[in-house]
This record gives sequence, structure tokens and C-alpha cells, in this order.
Amino acid sequence: MDSYQEKLSLLQEMIAFALIDGELHDREYDFLEMVAMELEIEKPVFHKLFENRGEVTVIKDEFHRICQFYRLALLMHCDGVLHEAEQIKINEIGINMGLNPYAMKRVLNLMKNSPNRMVEGDVLLSVFTEQHN
Repeated sequence: MDSYQEKLSLLQEMIAFALIDGELHDREYDFLEMVAMELEIEKPVFHKLFENRGEVTVIKDEFHRICQFYRLALLMHCDGVLHEAEQIKINEIGINMGLNPYAMKRVLNLMKNSPNRMVEGDVLLSVFTEQHN
């Protein structure tokens, strides 16, 4: 991640996604808080992001777009309930990021079939890079 503003934008997009079903579950909040700590976002700034609905900055690097898509997918699964609105929104976000729809669908299916809802990093990247050939 290049700038503090990009980190804030990334987190803001995740917060908006977590609220798509109308409520913020404790596990979703905990996950968002972990991401904020990893991105070195201070707690008061993190809480302020729940109030502000700023414009999301486009992630330029494909690797970081794939990572963001995966974070959103993890967030989608962390409350244990897959809402139709979440599935629609994650596809919309991925397409807006310029990610391959087939690769996104494949990653989401891999996560759905995984016992812990996670996909290894090398598998995640290979799903997206095989679409380049």
C-alpha cells in the first residue's frame, strides 16, 4: 500500500461492504479492526471511518486489487452468513476493480468449499494469473 490515504480508502470500502446487510456483526468488526491495526490506522481514525462515506480510491496495482478482493471475501464469510446482497456487491466491486469475473467466481467457490473459508496465497494468485494466458 502506497499512501495513508489509500489505506483509509481500502478500509472504508471494507466497512461499507460489511454494512451491506444492514448490520455489523461482532466478528466483522473484529476482522475490520485487525485489518486497521495491520494497516497502522489509529483507533479513533478507524472509528471515524464508520461515520464518513468518502470516495474510494482506485487501487492501481493488480496484486493489491486481488488482496483487497480477498479481504472482502474473508469479511463476507466471517459472520458465517452469506447474504445475497454481499455476493452481488463483491462481484460489483471486483468488476469495478478490473478483476476477471471468472477468477473471482472461482476464488469464491474455493473459499465456500474450504473448511476454514480460506485459500492459500499461491492458489489465490494462480487463479487470477492463469486468466492472463
